[in-house]
Amino acid sequence: MSTDRRALLADAAIDVLADSGMRGLTHRAVDRAAGLPAGTTSAYFRTRQALLTALVRRLVALDQAELQEAGERTPLPRTPEDLVTGLAAHVEHRLTGAGRRRSLARYACAIESVHHPELREILTPRENAARDAVRAFLAAQGVADPEGRTVTLLTCVDGLVFDRLVNGGNVPAGQLRDLVAAALR
Repeated sequence: MSTDRRALLADAAIDVLADSGMRGLTHRAVDRAAGLPAGTTSAYFRTRQALLTALVRRLVALDQAELQEAGERTPLPRTPEDLVTGLAAHVEHRLTGAGRRRSLARYACAIESVHHPELREILTPRENAARDAVRAFLAAQGVADPEGRTVTLLTCVDGLVFDRLVNGGNVPAGQLRDLVAAALR
């Protein structure tokens, strides 16, 4: 039960952070969001830093599981258009759609990690099947340095997502096509 309670509290903390920002992330706010009695969060995570660390670990675990699943169930792209379609769907549905709140929390944590290197270590990008699929596609297309181009492409997509979250709206498919085309050159 303790592990379930910790996950519930970390999930509630993600929502609080997305909705209220870093200043709004308090033990009491997480208690309210989780629908638990006052003091529950502080019983599991004594300090704000412990709460923030648990939140970041949960974010990464959720992201990794989702990316792994997406990479395993989605066939490898065979054309640049396949890659654009896959990236666009991920951005639209996961990062700026249903997963918008988690994306907002992730960016808030990334900024906070500038002051807390232990968070930066947790947030460091991990390998997953989706990332592997992009790298494999670029290698199959004969792109020089597919690893470097994968990092560049995904970093650019990340920048587009950030811009859309901050400024509203969707990432235009044309911008994604341009990024993929640049990666293939």
